[in-house]
This record gives sequence, structure tokens and C-alpha cells, in this order.
Amino acid sequence: MKIRQNSSSRVVVVTGASAGVGRAVVREFARRGDHIGLLARGKDGLDAAYQEVLDLGGKACTVSVDMSDPEAVEAAAAKVEQELGPIDVWVNNAMVTVFSRFSELRPEEFHRVTAVTYLGYVYGTMAALKRMRPRNHGVVVQVSSALAYRSIPLQSAYCGAKHAIKGFTDSIRSELLHEGSKIRLTEVQLPAVNTPQFSWARNHMDHRPQPVPPIFQPEVAARAIEWASRHKRRQVSVGAPTLLALWAQKLAPGLADRYLAMTGYSGQQVRAQPDPGDRPDNLFEALPGDMGAHGRFDEEARNFSAALWLVQNRAWVVPASLAAAAMIWSVARRR
Repeated sequence: MKIRQNSSSRVVVVTGASAGVGRAVVREFARRGDHIGLLARGKDGLDAAYQEVLDLGGKACTVSVDMSDPEAVEAAAAKVEQELGPIDVWVNNAMVTVFSRFSELRPEEFHRVTAVTYLGYVYGTMAALKRMRPRNHGVVVQVSSALAYRSIPLQSAYCGAKHAIKGFTDSIRSELLHEGSKIRLTEVQLPAVNTPQFSWARNHMDHRPQPVPPIFQPEVAARAIEWASRHKRRQVSVGAPTLLALWAQKLAPGLADRYLAMTGYSGQQVRAQPDPGDRPDNLFEALPGDMGAHGRFDEEARNFSAALWLVQNRAWVVPASLAAAAMIWSVARRR
């Protein structure tokens, strides 16, 4: 077993590491000197991510793996520990989706989205906890979505998977607390992100898919995920749209149903860009080439989230806000 030389660095596994949010996450951890186990299907993206880690001064190993295969996931975890050392952080991020009305989804498509986007997280968490439990140390980060709380039309399989991730994570967290374990599970709920997903996901709609605005760059998500791995937060919500979705579902779910019935179709399609329906997609097989972290929405995407900044700085923002309010009240009373 190779033991890392820098005691301050961590061994981090990132699934879905070849593109999109996962690719940005790899860079974020590598900048901090961590060593990365890169798990994904696509060899071209994995090779490019591996080189980026080396360029940033880190160490890495790559494993081409389909996260729907539990035996392959277990073997991948074993390889990472053999090459890099004990796993400190496991980031579950791999996903696939289909943009389609439920009535037009085929059973094998729904099964495939569930197998990767939900069961891939289950198998990843199993592999991580198998290694972390004997050491009583480690963090599992579940990269999830506002859609874990508020589903939208045209992505029933994906929304179902995100709801399931939250359910099984809450259950495991309670078990770890019962055991008195020091292992930590945290969820990061993301808004719409500018990733290649919208260029290579399977689509049964008439026009090319797009994320529901406002859109954020994958680096925003990556900073939140890396931050969550170092701070004791049960959940980190990224972006005001995520918080809005969460509270809309709590306070007025029926109204949210009707609002999304009116806007959810047009909001997820680029009307000026018809989709002929014959382009290749990555549902069952990885596509060749290095897609990188960004999708085709750079001009519209934001690189900063004020809501995330408030979450990350609440230790002093809340007291400062209370002090300011008290000062204003005091001045107002004197006047």
C-alpha cells in the first residue's frame, strides 16, 4: 500500500470524475493538495482529469467503472487504497438522466437512470463505509440536487433517484449516530449547473435540453462540495433557487405542482434549437472524447452564489446581523 507523503493531504474518491461537476470537484480537491481516486466510465475524460491533478501537484489514480456494478465499485475502492492509501473522503456524484415525459420512457431507461444515479450512490457508500468503519474516520459527500425535495416534469427517473438518495442517506446517518461513529455523511443540494449533461443526456423532447435558469458554473458546486467535506454540516444548499425549491415544497406543494406544470416544459428546452433525436447519448455507454467541466451555457452561468456564501460564513454573519439590528433598534429608540 502506498502511503501519502504529505500528512495534511487527504485521499479523496470522486465518482463521475471525468466531466461536469465531478471534473470541477477533482480540480478543487487537487488545488488543496489532496490525492484523488478518479472513477468514471469514459477513458478520455479520466485521462484528462488525471493529467490535471498531476499539473496541480497532486497524485491520482484512475479506474474506469460503471457505478451500477457493485463488484466493480468495490474493486475500484480497493485499487484506490492500494495506490493512494486509506480513503478519507468519498464523493458520490455519478449520474445519468433522460429528458422525457413519463409516458414515453421505456422501462430499461428508467431502470438505467435508477441503477446509476441512485444505486451507484448506494454501492459507493457501501464501499466507502466498509473501509472507514474500522478506522472510525471519514466523510461521505452525497452530491444531490434541489430535485431531492421538489421534483420537476420531464425528469421523473432522475428526480426519483435524488429523492431516494436523501432517504437512504438519512437512514444510514441515524445508524452511524447510534453506533457513536465519527464517520460523517453530508449532502450537497445543487441548483441548475452548466455541465455537458445537457449535450449528451438522452432526450425524447422536440428541442435540445437546458438547465432551468438561473444557471451556475460547476466551480460553484465544486467549492461547496469541497467545503462540505471539511465542515460539520448535515446538508449544504447551493444557490437561492435550491432554497426556494425546498421551502416551496414545504409551504405550498400544490402551488408548486401547478407552477411547474406551466413552466417546467419550456424551462427545460431551448426552443430555438430543435433536437433531431438521432444524436448519440451516454445513457448506457460512455461517449468518446473529453467533455470537460462546462456545458454550452457559459454566457448565462453565474460563478458566485450569495446564498452559499451566507451558508459558509454564518458563524459570523448571524451574530453580526443581530448586532447590527440591535444597534439600529437602539438608535431608533433614542430618536
